[in-house]
Amino acid sequence: MNKVFLLLVMFFAFTGPAYAVVNINTATQAELETLQGIGPAKAKAIIHHRKKKGSFKSPGNLEDVKGIGPATMKRLRKDITVGGTTTLKKESRSAIR
Repeated sequence: MNKVFLLLVMFFAFTGPAYAVVNINTATQAELETLQGIGPAKAKAIIHHRKKKGSFKSPGNLEDVKGIGPATMKRLRKDITVGGTTTLKKESRSAIR
């Protein structure tokens, strides 16, 4: 019984951080705005950049967008991806409706 409980606790501890991920190649402006430090202007700049230059090849390419530098990337790296689907935290979903 204790082993099952410990296994469940470990499962939820390691799946929590992976729960909120924004695909910067497909995210809407509202989804991009859920990222820490990304407001309407930067979200629009990201969308404009990917429309003009194409998909981001890696999360680090986000630094090519004007206004996004190393400090912003350090903050965002764990929350962004260039593949898969965007998955938002429950509290973030209500913010985009």
